[in-house]
Amino acid sequence: MSPKPPPGHFNILYFATAGSYTSKNVEALPAPLPLKKLFDTLEERYKGIQASVLDHSLVTINLVYVDVDYAGSGNAEEVVIEEGDEVAIIPPVSSG
Repeated sequence: MSPKPPPGHFNILYFATAGSYTSKNVEALPAPLPLKKLFDTLEERYKGIQASVLDHSLVTINLVYVDVDYAGSGNAEEVVIEEGDEVAIIPPVSSG
């Protein structure tokens, strides 16, 4: 279980290579944040993360999978990450 984010923030959980890239398992980011700006915000903090990790990852908000590409397409009401939400970055995992 992740710690509760501070007021005005949401938690982002980094799994597998996302955690390796950021050297973090969890981080609090300021809320609200439109979902379509999430990857840009992370790219500003961690140069190269979008191409290396995010473009191949799944994203959840409060345990519900969301489509980051669709969020900014204008075809749906804009999804906004709110205070207290939990976002997870889930890169592909291989098994052997």
